[in-house]
Amino acid sequence: MEQIENSNEDMLALLEAVVGIKKELLYIREYFHPLLKGEIYLSGEQVCKMLHISKRTLQQYRDDGLIPFIKLERKILFRESDIIRLLENNYRRSLNNEKNI
Repeated sequence: MEQIENSNEDMLALLEAVVGIKKELLYIREYFHPLLKGEIYLSGEQVCKMLHISKRTLQQYRDDGLIPFIKLERKILFRESDIIRLLENNYRRSLNNEKNI
């Protein structure tokens, strides 16, 4: 009987460890992006958060050719460097900042 009780405790401990590992893997998938030749690739959702735009707006930017993207089968990815370049190329100083310079 003692062996069965210990076995249940061991199984619960193992289950807790698996749940903890799953949480860590989900965190890594969300916040760490693999590099491919030194380039970081972002999902559409990540780009929307970065630019504070909706998915529909991102789709329109893609359709209009404003944002370059890569399509791998049904997955669409964006190079982080392309997004940063787009922001830098379209940066405009406000009139208030120009007066203070």
